[in-house]
Amino acid sequence: MKIEKATSELIPKEDQNWQNRPEWFFNREHTDTYEQWYEGRYKRAEIWQKKVMEQLVSKDKRVKTLLEFGCGTTRFTRWWKEIGIEATGGDISPLMLSQAVELFEGDLVMADSHYMPFKDHTFDSLAFITTFEYYKNPVQVIREAARVGKYGIAMGMMNRNSTKVVRRRIQEVFGMNPFYLTATFYTPEKLSKIIEEALQGRDYSIEWTCTGLPKWFPIQQWSLPLGDFFGLYIQLNDVK
Repeated sequence: MKIEKATSELIPKEDQNWQNRPEWFFNREHTDTYEQWYEGRYKRAEIWQKKVMEQLVSKDKRVKTLLEFGCGTTRFTRWWKEIGIEATGGDISPLMLSQAVELFEGDLVMADSHYMPFKDHTFDSLAFITTFEYYKNPVQVIREAARVGKYGIAMGMMNRNSTKVVRRRIQEVFGMNPFYLTATFYTPEKLSKIIEEALQGRDYSIEWTCTGLPKWFPIQQWSLPLGDFFGLYIQLNDVK
């Protein structure tokens, strides 16, 4: 009788995919170093990203609770309470959530953002921070977010209008950067058109701002669609 060697992998290599394609967040080689990445050269970018998201979300005084989908290790999910918002995290990756349970004191759920396991208006707002780029059906995800989040949807993502996008794609050709192979980069204009399709018939308003500009640049945030990162907030106006 042949005895097969047991594996200690949480997700076997043949199953490291989602939406019928391989994803880096199903590969322990990459997820185990995620937090270190933020604590290293990405730290300055994170500070400005949080400033942008705070400005946008804090303007909607109705938002007291928030569900962040694609929460990963809860890097941002842990931060929301600093601006007075009670957060819950959701993610599709058990590898990311296995770290999240050790780092985050709030509630977590493992689920697909295309099919959120929550009743209508369970939270005041939904948030997607550097995760919306990976959805194959962004219209469906926005509709789900507008169903579960009563007052608004916050989005923070990598901007297509950035020189870093070109650099990332070149790196991918040489097998040096696996993190954005399946990502779709948006501009504020492109994302607004997708939102328009998803929220037909709804009364809403959009505000966005960009950051992720070079360190030597005289300003680090502006209303032009240029920069490595932009934050966008959809305020739903047809609810009380």
